[in-house]
Amino acid sequence: MKKDKAILIVGGGLAGLTAAIHLSKIGLKVILIEKNEFPKHKVCGEYISNEVLSYLNWLNVDCEDLKPTHFTRFQFSFLDGKTLDNNLPLGGFGVSRYLLDDFLCKKAIENGCEIIQDSVESISFSENQFTLTTAENAVFKSEILIGAFGKRSNIDQKLERAFIHKKAPWLAVKAHYSGVFPNDLVGLYHFEGGYCGVSKVENERINICYLADYKTFKQYKNIEEYQMNVVSKNPYLKSILNNCVQLFEKPLTISQISFDKKKAVENHILMIGDTAGLIHPLCGNGMAMAIHSAKIVSELIGNYFNNEIKSRQELETKYQKDWNRNFKNRLRMGRLLAAVLQKQKLAALIMRIIIKFPFLLAVIIRQTHGKPIYIDPKC
Repeated sequence: MKKDKAILIVGGGLAGLTAAIHLSKIGLKVILIEKNEFPKHKVCGEYISNEVLSYLNWLNVDCEDLKPTHFTRFQFSFLDGKTLDNNLPLGGFGVSRYLLDDFLCKKAIENGCEIIQDSVESISFSENQFTLTTAENAVFKSEILIGAFGKRSNIDQKLERAFIHKKAPWLAVKAHYSGVFPNDLVGLYHFEGGYCGVSKVENERINICYLADYKTFKQYKNIEEYQMNVVSKNPYLKSILNNCVQLFEKPLTISQISFDKKKAVENHILMIGDTAGLIHPLCGNGMAMAIHSAKIVSELIGNYFNNEIKSRQELETKYQKDWNRNFKNRLRMGRLLAAVLQKQKLAALIMRIIIKFPFLLAVIIRQTHGKPIYIDPKC
């Protein structure tokens, strides 16, 4: 293995940090560039499916150190308050991005990764090599570059990615609360123009994170007015919001969220996590997908530097194929569910069908979640 070559990773979120830990574990040098400091809260549902546990254990990342909340049940509520309940086939756990990202950052540094706080100004590719320039005028060169810069970034604009030119109608809002909510439950609640996830993270905190249609949202003066007049029309959400106390000074927001198709390889950059494709929050599996995508790309890069993969073209082709095999159908299901739930009459019909045939809810959950990640015992 060529240990003298550093892999560049742009973005220190869940996917980028996981890839950094994996690549350093197999003996590769890693330079990760992240514009923000750690720790930092992020707009996120903060639910992780147990499908990734075996992989995290292989990375020597023990999330139990963070005292997460463990989930076994799922509840969905339509706008009128009617609910569907189901067990989570694999279960999951909740931990804040504030703690988790910082924890992964420290693990990456412990593994020998170099983490630089800076913004990326430009990325170019020529003669089988990337050249990256930062806002602080630092210049890095690498044969391999991983893009892990999140849902929507200035880098997407600089790379002229197709989705960035389309106006995205979604706004996400997230805050932590104190109050009463079942420890073992992940709740997903429908309201007009959006969906709200509710579940606990560490220290008995309740994470409330919702996706809202911006067209509806902009009719109100502020978040509080929107929550009172729109989100709280769902009786479950009204009860939760009325009986919980917000712990953040103000909610976090992110706008222009796009669920359009993205390419997993673009301008020869290997994209992972939300940078490669964003699943609707109503599917509740974005964090596990980010972690899994880091595993896929890291294994292929290891094979490339071990000369098991003979060319960049082969590397890129294999990664795109593996990404599609693992995530394409899940992303499609997310888009389909979102489209259905935006049509009130159709959503009501689906509700009646699922009530009559409750096993269909379990089928939908399986379609948006993966199987436990396989770890090769030879690794």
